[in-house]
Order: sequence, then structure tokens, then C-alpha cells
Amino acid sequence: MNLQHQERIAKTPKAWEALSRPDLIGRRAHSLLLMANGRRSERELSALLGSDVHDLTEGLFQQGYLQPVPLMLYGENDNA
Repeated sequence: MNLQHQERIAKTPKAWEALSRPDLIGRRAHSLLLMANGRRSERELSALLGSDVHDLTEGLFQQGYLQPVPLMLYGENDNA
């Protein structure tokens, strides 16, 4: 499985501002931004929106609306 599809996606401050102006980014992008909560992957967002969102997420990443959230693996922050 491609790690890109497992990576979690979150909104940036620019995205939070854009949410109040859905006409600025378009309905589909607006819907994706609403659901990009830092806990969902591109694959999960695709399932929720009913179609592949890869091109849309790539565009939103490039425009500064989305940012990746690193995957936390068990044991990474263990101090033992």
C-alpha cells in the first residue's frame, strides 16, 4: 500500500479562512477541507466523498490549504 494514501491530512490556517468562503475554492474542495481533520487519510477522504480525491488533494497541498500529519507509530515516543 502506498504510504501517501495512509498519511493523514489536516487543514492549514489558510484553509480555515477559506471555509467561510466556499465560493472561493469550489464546493468539492470545500467539502474535502471540512473533512480533513488530521485523522483521515486521502483514501478515507475519497471514500467519504465517493470518488478519488488524489488530484484535488494534490492541488490543495500545492496551494497551501492542506498539510500532511506524520503517522505516529507505537513506540516512537517511548522514553523507556
